[in-house]
Amino acid sequence: MLIRWDVVVLCGEMTNRNELVRMLEGMSVGIYSCSTLKQATDVLSSRKIELVFCDEYLSDGSFRDLLRTNQGWIGAPHIVVIDHFGEWAEYAEALQLGFVEVISAPLHPTDVELAVIRAMRNGVRESFFQVSA
Repeated sequence: MLIRWDVVVLCGEMTNRNELVRMLEGMSVGIYSCSTLKQATDVLSSRKIELVFCDEYLSDGSFRDLLRTNQGWIGAPHIVVIDHFGEWAEYAEALQLGFVEVISAPLHPTDVELAVIRAMRNGVRESFFQVSA
C-alpha cells in the first residue's frame, strides 16, 4: 500500500517558499504552499498533514500562533520552525511550545530531507501503534 505524505510549506516570503517547494518536489510528498497562517490553518483543518515547515514570522502571525490554531486540525503533524535570525531563545521557545525541530535559514537540501525522513519515520511508528492497539 502506497502512503501519501502531505506537507505544508508556510513561508511568508515567496522566494523562500518557492525554494523550499523546489527542494521537496523530488520527494514522494504532496505539497501545500501557503503564505499566511490563515491559509495553512484551512489546509490543516481539511486534510491530514504529516509535516509543516513554518517560518518564524508571517504577515498574519508567527510560529507561536500556529499552535494556537490547532483546534480542528486533522492529525498532529511534525512541525519544523525555520529560523532566520539564529536566536537561541527562539529555538528553546519553539521546542517548549511543542514544535518538533528547528532548522536554520538559509535552508540546505539535506536539512529539509532529514526533516521529511524523521516525520515519515515518526508517522509510520505512530500508525503501527494505532493499528496494534
